[in-house]
Amino acid sequence: MAERSVDVLVIGAGQAGLAAGHHLGRVGFTPGDDFVVLDGGVGPGGAWRHRWPTLRLDRVHGFHALPGLPFPEAGPDRPAAEVVSAYFAAYERMFDLPVRRPVRVREVRDRPDGRLTVQTDQGSWATRALINATGTWTRPFWPHYPGRATFRGRQWHTADYRGPARFAGRRVVVVGGGTSAVQLLAEVSAVAAGTTWVTRRPPDFRDEEFTPERGRAAVALVDAAVRAGRPPASVVGVTGLPLTPELRERGVLDRLPVFDRITPDGVAWDDGRFVAADAILWCTGFRPALEHLAPLRLRAPGGGITMDGTRVVADERVHLIGYGPSASTIGANRAGRAAVRDIRARLAPSTATH
Repeated sequence: MAERSVDVLVIGAGQAGLAAGHHLGRVGFTPGDDFVVLDGGVGPGGAWRHRWPTLRLDRVHGFHALPGLPFPEAGPDRPAAEVVSAYFAAYERMFDLPVRRPVRVREVRDRPDGRLTVQTDQGSWATRALINATGTWTRPFWPHYPGRATFRGRQWHTADYRGPARFAGRRVVVVGGGTSAVQLLAEVSAVAAGTTWVTRRPPDFRDEEFTPERGRAAVALVDAAVRAGRPPASVVGVTGLPLTPELRERGVLDRLPVFDRITPDGVAWDDGRFVAADAILWCTGFRPALEHLAPLRLRAPGGGITMDGTRVVADERVHLIGYGPSASTIGANRAGRAAVRDIRARLAPSTATH
């Protein structure tokens, strides 16, 4: 298959990638000729396609509409995966976004002519600028604890969660201190024989309303980390956990510090405590899906990627959106616009490569 060429290539058609595609079209890049969007999913929706069916719209943590199309009115009890995926599909159609799927990007490499080669399972592309919007869903994080391989029960990650039914009648250990851990703990505890919640740090519950000022302060903390080349914390992770009346009343929020090891029949602590378990649910988050960028050697000594806004300091051709401070739905929208503004200043659409 012959190598194809574009001015800008976007990897990922989730919130961040679609926002970038929208802004590229608005500033004069022609869809399909000057830019394309490659997506690994079999259909629209990005990571939202894979959210658990019991995640309803009224439980979604602050979803913001894409630029140019209001989020549709929908009943709060409808599955978020269904509604958001349909919304993304409508968005792609409305703005004629050139999304090609399913396309798996294998690696991105430098070229002698100053462009980048993007190698996929369906051929390669040459591009003058790259907007990476691959998110984190495909890289669930499983921390290592001694004895994990010896556990005789079942182990699942948030990425595998399809609802509480499989936990009915089981003794379940829920690991993690984020929003997903609290949401899944609430569901699982309603059907399980018993639940034990463990976190590395005491959970940071917030009763106060999540205001724009709190959001900006959280984003600033994450932005400072990526500008210094450190791995980013999640934006949600620095805003604290919402404490709902339902959770308070259910009495399932008593937590223990995380265990020291896993045994065939449960989890154990060095102080002699032991909890028997039939299942462990790892709500331990995700890591940025950036393995395909490894040949570009973008990482700083601190382990992260040093950023200036959305642009990678080590390679001005590469922009990361949905990464660090833009890893939220409103942040992804703004990052898409910022990345396109920067790319347009460096590349004139009139100098297209075809």
